[in-house]
Amino acid sequence: MGCTSGLAGVLLKSIVHKIHYWIVTKVHFEDQIFFYVVFPFLGIVLTTIIVITLFKGNDRKGLGEVLNEIAQKSSIISSVKMYSQIIQSAVTVGLGGSAGLESPIAVTGAAIGSNFAQTYRLGYKERTLLLAAGASAGIASAFNAPIAGIMFAFEILLTGVVFSDFIPLVVAAVCGSLLSRILLQEDVLFRFYTRQSFDYHNIPYYLILGVVSGFYARYFVLIYHKTEHVINSFKLSRLRKAMIGGAALSLLCVLLPPLFGEGYDTLKTLTNGDTSGIIEHSFFGYLDLGSWTVIIFLALVCILKAFATSITIFSGGNGGNFAPSLFAGGTFGFLFAMVCKQFGLIDVPISNLVLAGMAAVMSGVLYAPLTAIFLIAESSQGYDLFIPLMIVSVISYLMAKWFSAVNPDYKPMIDQGKIFSNEYDNNLIYTLQLRDYIDRKSQTIEADAPISDFFELIKNGKKNIFAVIDKEKFLQGVLTMDDIRPYLFNKDQELPANIHQIMQAAPAVVHFTDNAVAILKTFDDTGAWHLPVIDENDKFIGFISKSKILTGYRQLLKDYS
Repeated sequence: MGCTSGLAGVLLKSIVHKIHYWIVTKVHFEDQIFFYVVFPFLGIVLTTIIVITLFKGNDRKGLGEVLNEIAQKSSIISSVKMYSQIIQSAVTVGLGGSAGLESPIAVTGAAIGSNFAQTYRLGYKERTLLLAAGASAGIASAFNAPIAGIMFAFEILLTGVVFSDFIPLVVAAVCGSLLSRILLQEDVLFRFYTRQSFDYHNIPYYLILGVVSGFYARYFVLIYHKTEHVINSFKLSRLRKAMIGGAALSLLCVLLPPLFGEGYDTLKTLTNGDTSGIIEHSFFGYLDLGSWTVIIFLALVCILKAFATSITIFSGGNGGNFAPSLFAGGTFGFLFAMVCKQFGLIDVPISNLVLAGMAAVMSGVLYAPLTAIFLIAESSQGYDLFIPLMIVSVISYLMAKWFSAVNPDYKPMIDQGKIFSNEYDNNLIYTLQLRDYIDRKSQTIEADAPISDFFELIKNGKKNIFAVIDKEKFLQGVLTMDDIRPYLFNKDQELPANIHQIMQAAPAVVHFTDNAVAILKTFDDTGAWHLPVIDENDKFIGFISKSKILTGYRQLLKDYS
């Protein structure tokens, strides 16, 4: 798994790097404008055409879908995703889409692991383990950071999964990382060699950077989802959305070339303190405002990066916000350092602030502080920077949690019970398929039926609760043995004319689409042990039993423990 997923990551990174190298370094700026206009537009449009023609319009992408398949489909992922994400993201990001390759690499690795397990008919635990191992190896190969790959699996993919067997993840991540180190050229690797030693006198810089990065991460998330909402509100065909999004992205890349592609080369330039190499390839190269030129330029890059990423992904491209959060954080860290210097502060650790900014914003955007800490520490070989990386990552993460308790990317799916959260009991309950617990052989009687019919029903049946319906099978009420007992043992009690006179209103009604957590809450609120279930047309289906649900939950607990 480690070797296969690692090779997939190496292949994707190599293709994209070759395209970027040719466009950015082999062509002068005047000619680059043509590429910035044409290529991002083509990338999104071509990806959309590929999805429509080759993959029948199925463009479900992102880690949210993998989390859904872990929670709802027993970690079974379609074999198509073993190659679809590579093709789509290579076209999008290779031609300048402002997104990252890491999410597609992780999805590809997860799909390879899942299908490997399916081939050998392994169980849910082993299938989930191999899925996580594939994703871990993919991330490790993308960044040449095995520990970060393992942390990624635990913090994001295995959230809410009771898991202790992490040795296979270590093996897979090491294999993926080694392959990328052996096969990829040095300039392709996510490596930073310029940094300063940690000085505790600089802790105030990191404290302030952690706070402002937390606010910036929140801005990034809000713009990301607001843009998604706006694009999804367009009543246009996929191809037209792609053309509009491609045109908008091309315009942004012309104005601010660092928005083209992943942006890792820009980060390496910033850590080396070389701003001229970035400015000269844009229209800002013609301005002469001193240090303010760089500050204004980088501020615009930070502001518009969130727009560029969301436009790329939601207008029809394929990619993730893993790399964009790193790029935006590194740029924001350098901008913070430049502002500090502009105010006359001395001994500003510029390179360290770039690295810390990457960790801080990534932590706040992805809700993955451990992944961010180890990723930057491994990529910069800056293990002495653990303290500042921890400071900025934890501050940014806590601020993100204060704004939203769960990652906004996954909140709608968590609320619907489609993916796991940190509430382990609810995770198991959500996996229950309620259709399996509905008694479709429940006994029914019409409301206008005589009491004698009900006595006959009791005589020939084995149920203790009955549904009262009309001729159209709409639920009218319920009857229990307690309701009829006075008439059975008291001969002086006058019998009612029909069922309608003795039936009771149901304590509550369960809809066929309700999830298990909501149903159990209804049971607790009403104190009932049986509730009627109705379909989308409000017609009676059967009764559902609280005891059966709890029995199924106990069995799941036994299987998953």
